[in-house]
Amino acid sequence: MAALARRLGTADAVVVGLSSMIGAGLFGAFGPAAAAAGAALPVALLVAAVIAFCNAESSAALAARYPQAGGTYVYGRERLGHLWGYLAGWGFVIGKTASCAAMALTAAAYLLPGREKLAAVGFAVVLVAVNCAGITRTARVARVLLVLTLLLLGCALAATWFGGGAAAGRVTGAAGSPLGVLQGAGLLFFAFAGYARIATLGEEVREPERTIPRAIPIALGLVVALYALVAGTLLAALGPDGLATASAPLADAVRTGRFAALAPVATAGAGIAALGALLALLAGVGRTTLAMARGGDLPRALAAVHPRFATPLRAELLIGAAVVVLVLVTDLRGAIGFSSFGVLVYYAIANASAWTLPREQRWFPRALPAVGLLGCALLAVLLPAGSVLAGLACFAAGLVALLLRRARTH
Repeated sequence: MAALARRLGTADAVVVGLSSMIGAGLFGAFGPAAAAAGAALPVALLVAAVIAFCNAESSAALAARYPQAGGTYVYGRERLGHLWGYLAGWGFVIGKTASCAAMALTAAAYLLPGREKLAAVGFAVVLVAVNCAGITRTARVARVLLVLTLLLLGCALAATWFGGGAAAGRVTGAAGSPLGVLQGAGLLFFAFAGYARIATLGEEVREPERTIPRAIPIALGLVVALYALVAGTLLAALGPDGLATASAPLADAVRTGRFAALAPVATAGAGIAALGALLALLAGVGRTTLAMARGGDLPRALAAVHPRFATPLRAELLIGAAVVVLVLVTDLRGAIGFSSFGVLVYYAIANASAWTLPREQRWFPRALPAVGLLGCALLAVLLPAGSVLAGLACFAAGLVALLLRRARTH
């Protein structure tokens, strides 16, 4: 079985994680979360961050123990049994393929409005080609997109504060109910989920036992600090009610001050961030598809690794084709809730897997993955009903596919 090449260092892994998390969720998840949590949005953000931290530590320990492509698909199979690994992999591949299409459409809507379909297809094709050309090229492009995103985001935040658009007195309004706060946390979790990409690429990380446990918490810590700053700025500029109804909250925040002419900077930042998230998503879904093909849960032809570029070329091309089709036939920009459900189930399985690790293979008490598991399960069931039903339907389809595959092979 051909293996992927270990070419990513700590800095590269952190960049991949940051690119995944500083994506469209940063620009799109705060509005729906504010609608649920109200003025208690910072509490919802804190809840999501705590659960994300538990998941990050569990994922880091598992990735150090099993430094292979596939992430929780591999961990679930090794620690809990084939079915749980399969469910994690299925949910990730299906849900994140849809998220790839949503990211492509989001980037196109921000950068080339009026030509969303054609632009989204072009973005997907170009970034699939980047991924197929090698993981080091993926990391380089991710670094460029991340730097551009941070520069534009910094300009938008500065324009809001120095333009007089933000004021602490605007952070008023009714706090959401405890249920609303938890729903808000579940929606915000969509924006945190990208650190899994570091673990998913574990087979391409140098010294994974040391690099992955360092890279995941670094990336998550930086993003939590950034999200807290963004959440505070949006609440101070728009207030909880204004944020809940904003379609482009950061651009709207810039427009509240004297530098309203800089609103397109926020729009460009959102589009570039969506491209960064799309790039990292494509890499993660391709590697999970490769792992599932190796395990016999997808056609084995998808397990091929290109001899020159050391990438899962067939898996990447298949995912790219699926994304193009989805972009052309449907609009998936409202997929945050569905994606959140799949990701929460994915991490629940990761936490359950980490709970089974012996003491010498983890640096944290068992209570930490237990909190992560319960938190993921709670947030998943408390998501909006439509998101839960769509997620359950996705997993039911996966179980049917597994049973049919087993029936054909026996």
